[in-house]
Amino acid sequence: MRIGVLGLQGDYLEHHQVLRRLGVETVDVRLPQHLEGVDGLIIPGGESTTIGALAERYGLMDPLRRMAEAGKPIWGTCAGMIFLAKDVGRPQPTLGLMDIRVRRNAFGRQIDSFEVDLEIPALARLGDPRPFHAVFIRAPLIEAVGPGVEVLARLEDGSIVAAQQGHLLATAFHPELTEDTRFHRYFLELVRQVARG
Repeated sequence: MRIGVLGLQGDYLEHHQVLRRLGVETVDVRLPQHLEGVDGLIIPGGESTTIGALAERYGLMDPLRRMAEAGKPIWGTCAGMIFLAKDVGRPQPTLGLMDIRVRRNAFGRQIDSFEVDLEIPALARLGDPRPFHAVFIRAPLIEAVGPGVEVLARLEDGSIVAAQQGHLLATAFHPELTEDTRFHRYFLELVRQVARG
């Protein structure tokens, strides 16, 4: 299994480190040819407008969309979630793949970042039902989901902070900034399921 991490901007190194701890080969994706032989892709947190602008500049938009159309799993965290979304409420380059409406910086500025334990039933399928300690940094949230989207996690006030649409996964928080590898393992299991057909 080879997992690509979009390395244009943001905290891509942390995702590489988690995946390597799990024994997975990783690829730093900066150009279209780096997607060759990749079984799944993680789009990290960072600045979504910068990620979109650089993806356009380096000719990655259509190859990334073709990857999704081919059924390969893609997971966006924080800014990556914004980049995956069909509706972000403002003009900026996005892949428009996931049927979600996202609000950027929904919780305020960097100083308003927070951490919270989330109940995520999907992770219990990995055999560990503990709450997931989620780190939110200038985080977005999902305001609405389309009919084919499963909500994976909500805050206590009902705000949606994780969702899945088939082989597409989105989290408003940063699993790569914790010692808990369950979300990465959940994504890897999704990649295995797709590979098995």
